[in-house]
Amino acid sequence: MSHNPAKPSKFMNRFILVAVLITVASIAAGASALGTSARSVIPSDVQQIISVDYRQVINSQTATELHDRVLPENLKQFEAALKGVGIDPQRDIDQLTFAAFRDKTMLRMVGVAQGQFSLKKTIARLKVRKITPTKLRTALVYPMGNGMNMSLLDENTLLFGDPEAVKLALSARDGQIKSLNSNSDILDLMPAVDSGAVWSVLDTIGTENMMNSALGDVTKLTSYETLKKRLRSSRYVMNFGSGVRFDLDVITSDNMTAAGLSTLVQAGMMFRKSQATGVEKSALEDMSVNSDSNQLKVHFKSDEKQFQTLIGSDLFAAMIR
Repeated sequence: MSHNPAKPSKFMNRFILVAVLITVASIAAGASALGTSARSVIPSDVQQIISVDYRQVINSQTATELHDRVLPENLKQFEAALKGVGIDPQRDIDQLTFAAFRDKTMLRMVGVAQGQFSLKKTIARLKVRKITPTKLRTALVYPMGNGMNMSLLDENTLLFGDPEAVKLALSARDGQIKSLNSNSDILDLMPAVDSGAVWSVLDTIGTENMMNSALGDVTKLTSYETLKKRLRSSRYVMNFGSGVRFDLDVITSDNMTAAGLSTLVQAGMMFRKSQATGVEKSALEDMSVNSDSNQLKVHFKSDEKQFQTLIGSDLFAAMIR
C-alpha cells in the first residue's frame, strides 16, 4: 500500500500521541468493570465510554502529570462541578466513567461517579449549601453549578451532566428509552479492557473520529477512504503498574482491512524513524503496530522516566494543542 510521506511529522506526531494520550485526555474520569447502576443510566446509542480507576491514577506520578497537562476543558468543568457540591475527586471517588451518546443530531455526555461519598452525607452537604432538588419520577435532581445537574442513584453512585443528558440517562434507567444493557456490540468490547486503570470503548463513528485524529493527512488518501468504510469499533486500555503500557484494538470488517491499516501505519513509522531523533525516536521505538485477524493492534510500552520525558517534550506540547 502506497502512502505520501510529504507530511510525516504531522502524521506520526498525531498517531503516537493520540494513540497513547487520547486515553488520558479524559483522566478526570474512574474505571474497572461498569457496575449495574452505571450501565442502567447510559443510553443505548453510545459513541464512546471512558472509564478511569481513580485510585490507580492518583497513585501514579505519570498519570497525575498527564491529568494536569491534558485534561480537556469540558472535563475540568465536570471536576469543578463535583467540588462545587463538596465532593473531592481525589479523596472521594474510586471510579469515574463518562459516556458520550447520541440524542437525535446531538452528542451528549454523562458522568457516573462511584466512591466513598455516602448518600446521607452528600444530601446533608447539599442542604448546608441550600441546594434544593427537583423531582423527576422517583429521582431527585440537584443543580451542581456550571450548568450541570446531578442525581444520587444509590448509596455510592452519582450521575451528573448537563440537564438534558441527566434527564435522558434517568429515562434509560427507568426503561423509557433503551440503555447500554441493550447494546451488545458495545458490551462485547468491554471485557477485554475493563480491568485496566484507564479504558475506553468506541462504536463505528467514535472509531472513525479517533483514527482521523490519529492519522491526520493520511486520511485524505484514497486508499484510506476505502479502509475507513470497514471500521467497526475499537477499544483501548492504559495501565501504570510497572511503567506505562497502552494497548489499542481497532476492529474492522475483515482481515484485509486490518492488514491494510497496519501497513499504512507501519510505513509512516518507518519513514519517521529514519528522520526522528531524541524523544520522538524513543517513542517510536517503544511502539509496535500489527494486525491479528480482523483487528489492527497498537502497543506502546515505556518506563515511567522515559514517558515523563515524553510528557515534557515539544512533541507532546504540539500534540495537545
